[in-house]
Amino acid sequence: MLFNSLDFAVFLPIVFVLYWFATQHSLKLQNLLVTAASYLFYGWWDWRFLSLILFSTFVDFGVGRGLASEQRPRQRKALLWTSIVVNLGFLGVFKYYGFFLDNFVAAFSLLGYQIQASSLNIVLPVGISFYTFQTLSYSIDVYRGKLTPTRDFVAFAAFVSFFPQLVAGPIERATNLLPQFQKARTFHYGKAVDGLRQILWGLFKKVVVADNCAEFADLIFNNSGSHSGSTLLVGALFFTFQIYGDFSGYSDIAIGTAKLFGFELMQNFAFPYFSRDIAEFWRRWHISLSTWFRDYLYIPIGGSRGGKGVSIRNIFVIFLVSGFWHGANWTFLAWGALHAAYFLPLLLLGKNRKHLGVVAQGRLFARPKEIVQVVTTFGLTVLAWIFFRAESVGHAFEYLSGMASSSLFSAPQFAGSAAAYSTYSMILLLLVVEWCGREQQYALARMGHRLPRFARWSAYAVLIFIIGMFMQTEETPFIYFQF
Repeated sequence: MLFNSLDFAVFLPIVFVLYWFATQHSLKLQNLLVTAASYLFYGWWDWRFLSLILFSTFVDFGVGRGLASEQRPRQRKALLWTSIVVNLGFLGVFKYYGFFLDNFVAAFSLLGYQIQASSLNIVLPVGISFYTFQTLSYSIDVYRGKLTPTRDFVAFAAFVSFFPQLVAGPIERATNLLPQFQKARTFHYGKAVDGLRQILWGLFKKVVVADNCAEFADLIFNNSGSHSGSTLLVGALFFTFQIYGDFSGYSDIAIGTAKLFGFELMQNFAFPYFSRDIAEFWRRWHISLSTWFRDYLYIPIGGSRGGKGVSIRNIFVIFLVSGFWHGANWTFLAWGALHAAYFLPLLLLGKNRKHLGVVAQGRLFARPKEIVQVVTTFGLTVLAWIFFRAESVGHAFEYLSGMASSSLFSAPQFAGSAAAYSTYSMILLLLVVEWCGREQQYALARMGHRLPRFARWSAYAVLIFIIGMFMQTEETPFIYFQF
């Protein structure tokens, strides 16, 4: 079920009414309702894969209970590895089996051996990379003693399958989200209104910006050999705003929806395209994933301890794994390696934690130096997104080669270029609104406090009108569903 679908527009109010009016006096019933609604939400796509979520839930709940009563180090470690093997095993089979099989066959072909291997035609379950990491964090935190294992299976099942963030995050930590299922929740009008406001902004980013940028990005990338350098640059920019609008839009809708039910999810995007260096970009882009890898991979393998050589190794490990998490393709590994190369000078010079605050904090306009830093960082991310979007590493280099030609200085020409001006205007609107709201949790967060009621409701009406005008006739899935 898609957030931008008619099905969800019917589903959400029904669950909301049942949650606050039919089950509000019973925490157990509320959690049961959330679990049932979450399984319906996910099963709407393909009910067969509900068994994976249920199995993972049973495994990690059992691991947690086992860790609660087991004090022997070897047995505790065996329980933890049970969770790791099951969850990462799911990923290995469903997401990476075909990749490793194809590359195994290709490697032997280079040696002159022809291997006949049949693919299993495995369907990738939507959101498997997200909910496996979420439930895995529970087992790891219990093992480390950071979390008391729960005895409430229903609350745990609701935590694992919570429908707002089930299929594309944020990847919540059990230490943050699980306790919220274990305490009574009361309806708060202000929080619900704030949630609706964030949902509205998320829909604008997805329906208006991302979906319309996708139309032109696909057109240019799929026919890159026939376009000028300037057109290829425009295509890269379209994809840059497509993936941001799509993924951060999903996160806004997820966080806003959770607020309707009395839950607080972590911020997943903090205006990353206003970053002054790549280190800051990664503190602001897909925060739930980058902090997950930091806490459960980077620090355990040594982090920045042990000298520059170890730090460099760990940086490449973390970025390569992050790239591979996104998909079973060499393009994602190249994307991760490129970001590691971007990050390396900052690490070696000790400047990777230089920009911890908000750019131009407390000021409307940035200083010239800040503008140069933001534009440079943005340009580096645009180049890296080409690898992320390309069909292959070869296609990415061909795209870059075409973009670097003398035709880069010509006027962009592509089918529908005249119609693209409306999309340009929406990208500009996105940037202006997000720049003005960059010190908040999301761009419209202060609208309810700063603007008078008439101005506030007028702004909502304009956004709803724009969404209606730009909404495409066919529902478009979110990019990160494939990860």
